[in-house]
Amino acid sequence: MKSVFFTAIGSLAAVPAAAAGLEVSVEIPRLSVAEYHRPYVAMWIEDDARRTAANLSVWYDTGMAREEGEKWLADLRTWWRRSGRSLDMPVDGVSGPTKAPGTHSAEHRGDRQPLRTLKPGTYRLVVEAAREVGGRETVTIPFVWPPRRGETLSADGKSELGGVRLTLKP
Repeated sequence: MKSVFFTAIGSLAAVPAAAAGLEVSVEIPRLSVAEYHRPYVAMWIEDDARRTAANLSVWYDTGMAREEGEKWLADLRTWWRRSGRSLDMPVDGVSGPTKAPGTHSAEHRGDRQPLRTLKPGTYRLVVEAAREVGGRETVTIPFVWPPRRGETLSADGKSELGGVRLTLKP
């Protein structure tokens, strides 16, 4: 297998991109509202031009008859405009059911899709949540790929999302 190398400016050593990986942890807060619906959530990586570089996860109502849950994916407005509308759902390894309140995580290896084709550079992890009879919120975390060292970056949502953590693994 051929490795892709990233050479950083200064004294940092080259890191094989295929060995790298990341884990995304998303907290869905428990809300005290009269009519609670689990949020739809999309997680993706975008480049500096805000183009989608990789779709990581999309959680939506996969259990509805005749794929009815797919019609509400457009409520994830930012994700939908950038890449969602061009996808043929469900997407193997990306699509999954909505999640209950709590913390949920997904790990992605650099030698597998969608990270395998991610070129070295600066990116943003974007996590967007939208909830029926609720709000919509987007959280972003900037990072460099491939990671030179292990680190955890985080950001907090204010309403539909709680803490979002991105753990980079060299």
